[in-house]
Amino acid sequence: MSTEEILLSGIIAAMLAIMLSGRLAPDWVALSTMLLLGITRLVDDDQLLSGFSSSVVITLLGLFIITNAIEDSGLAAWISPRLERLAGTSEPRLILVVMMTGTLLSLVMSNIAAGAVLLPVVVRISESSQIKASRLLMPLSFGTLVGGMATYFTTANIILSDILVQHDESGLGMMDFLPTGGLIVLGALLYMHFIGRHQLPQRGTIRERLANEDLYDTYQLGERLWKLEVTPASDFVHKSLGMCHIGQEFGVTIVSVEQNRHFISPPGAATVLYPGTQLWVVGRSERVEHLLEHGLVQVSTKSSIYRRNFAEIIIPPRSRAISKTLKELQFRNRYDLSVVALWREGRSYRTDVGDFQLQVGDALLVQGNADHLDPRDYMVLHHKQPESPRKMLSALLITAVVLIIAIFNLLPLPEVMLAGGLALVANRNLTMEQAYEAVEWRVLFLIAGLLPISIAMVNTGLAARLGSLLVEYTAGYGDIVTMMSLFLLAVLVTQAIGGQVTALVIGPIAISTALHMGANPQATAVAVAIGCSTAFLTPIAHPVNLLMMGPAGYTFSDFIKVGSGMLITTLVFLFIGLVLFW
Repeated sequence: MSTEEILLSGIIAAMLAIMLSGRLAPDWVALSTMLLLGITRLVDDDQLLSGFSSSVVITLLGLFIITNAIEDSGLAAWISPRLERLAGTSEPRLILVVMMTGTLLSLVMSNIAAGAVLLPVVVRISESSQIKASRLLMPLSFGTLVGGMATYFTTANIILSDILVQHDESGLGMMDFLPTGGLIVLGALLYMHFIGRHQLPQRGTIRERLANEDLYDTYQLGERLWKLEVTPASDFVHKSLGMCHIGQEFGVTIVSVEQNRHFISPPGAATVLYPGTQLWVVGRSERVEHLLEHGLVQVSTKSSIYRRNFAEIIIPPRSRAISKTLKELQFRNRYDLSVVALWREGRSYRTDVGDFQLQVGDALLVQGNADHLDPRDYMVLHHKQPESPRKMLSALLITAVVLIIAIFNLLPLPEVMLAGGLALVANRNLTMEQAYEAVEWRVLFLIAGLLPISIAMVNTGLAARLGSLLVEYTAGYGDIVTMMSLFLLAVLVTQAIGGQVTALVIGPIAISTALHMGANPQATAVAVAIGCSTAFLTPIAHPVNLLMMGPAGYTFSDFIKVGSGMLITTLVFLFIGLVLFW
């Protein structure tokens, strides 16, 4: 290997290691990597910043605006009753309908947005049909993922098309993904209907779990729920909660205050504590013991307090609350809501909740009226978004025009997507301010920062070298076997770092491999792109999985159990699709 190849390999290895550690934001890592490529002269100055003007970035920018306009139109409110009527109360039928709806919506929206639009709808249907949310939300997530395999409007698919162009090959379009991806969609629906649904867990939403008789067992609240009474000698007597700083200093949550048999839930900062006032507190025993030293006494905890005025909110992908703590956001004072628990990756946290840096998909159980929260920052699962027929019709009409132009390749796709976004603003579906807020800038900076990696792999010859090595190992087995090997490699890397980064790292290797062995580079690109969307085995493989994890209480093992079958199904039907269509 040349010095340049060794240096580039080290930079890529370091980048992946830092991303896997989770210590630094991926977009920060991407931009730092880009600068390092420029400093080491592995990429020329004119190519270093080319990612910011690339067709990938412009296409995604337009897609984000179009997607947000569809979300904002009240589509969820329109879909909800129709979905209920179509599915009825039959669980197998409901699972199939939910999965199909996620698939169809992800054909014209990003996977994350399709999941975010349908999540509150499916939760409401779950409650009305008495079918557990965990039986429906994973099929919804997987439906959006396989739907993304059948359309050009998926980040990994757009990236692979751009890498083909970098190699002076023809890019990809809608009809390159639809036949093979459509076949995989059919196989996924069959798998979920006949096999996968039997592997789905039986868990309700957080609010349902908290209202169950086995409340203490589920949340271990027998050890975390306390009822304390203020004594005349207490340090807190005749002081307001705002003056006491109980939450900040002791790391517990006061979910309710009882005075003269009257509950204040959630209590405000101005609530004054008098002798005999009873506090309902959630937190660890050692924290409560410190409270008792300030003149509080423990009394019985038998009560139905946890059935009072609860709401469930999720941190969505574009939230401004990401990476911030509830204390930094001054959440309680600003929104008059008490956060009782935080649900993350299958586990409930009840102590020092205010110190957690919020992540995409975190579920917060709050006490109080959450309908006034900004939906861009906090998704309220039980809030019904108002329906706007004019906005919905115009958004879907403009999206349909964009889709038709893309299918028939009448104009360059970046121009079409950007024009669609501008048309929605001109039609007053969104303001320019809302359009700016709709763009997932973190994703754009991540991709723009890492696109030079693909360029460097081609320029230094590293992609060609790795491709030739792969050809040696698969020589004699045929083109299809090589493509399937690249698909599996993309799947493996995707489970750890996500499909967007995988496409940028594995894509150049895959195209170089195809060109080296004389295989169809477009077919190889489709196989790898589908591998980047095969994010079924871990919740961290795709944000849409994280979005579903909190409301349904999923664990890592749930995704492995159901996702393994989805992976095998995708593998089989991809093989059939490559043979039939390529």
